[in-house]
Amino acid sequence: MARPRWLVECRRRGSVFRLGRSWVSFRESGPPGPGDGEVDVAGKNPKVDEILRREERWPDEMAELRAIALSCGLSEEVKWGQACYCLDGRNVVLVHGFKEYCAFLLFKGALLEDPDGILVRQTENVQAARQIRFGSVVEIVRRKAALKRYVLRAIELEKSGTKAEFKKVEEFAVPDEFRRALEGSAALRKAFDALTPGRRRMYLSHFGGAKQASTREARVAKHVPRILQGLGLDD
Repeated sequence: MARPRWLVECRRRGSVFRLGRSWVSFRESGPPGPGDGEVDVAGKNPKVDEILRREERWPDEMAELRAIALSCGLSEEVKWGQACYCLDGRNVVLVHGFKEYCAFLLFKGALLEDPDGILVRQTENVQAARQIRFGSVVEIVRRKAALKRYVLRAIELEKSGTKAEFKKVEEFAVPDEFRRALEGSAALRKAFDALTPGRRRMYLSHFGGAKQASTREARVAKHVPRILQGLGLDD
């Protein structure tokens, strides 16, 4: 007799099991407790489904982070090509991946208490946002309760109306790759100066956040047309 599909697709990593594309956690000494393995499928955005289908490095990890964010009652949108979770249109947490890790990005993470010591400032140019990084599904599942607490605190912070204080645009270093582009185009300089301070800050932070010169050059080349159109990173 052929085994059921759910059994064929189930594999174990320690106390974590994969059932289809979802990972669930079981206590070592008994059946699953309240909340173990729960995945809230309500509110899923088809565009995020497509992002996960295309993801090659971290599809399972991103699916788990997605489930946690949705279970906190946030709406699912796509911003900067990534899954972004919002409260009444305001960004709370984003899921993104890199070569070495995938992460939750809490937009006002710098304002949150960090009792577990897991918040990471991505680069010195990053101001309010903080990451929580992962290298495997197992890490995410084992920290699920803590992750949900952090997201819920971020939601309460957003509801309170608390604002993050940002440096002035003049205080940001202009990456050499973008400085050369500005010096070579009067139209680009005029368009960039015409942007709101917030949009300029986001561009400078985004360009300067890349460690490698080739990545900074690629980011500048990608976004110059948007700047010329008067658009910000997330417009």
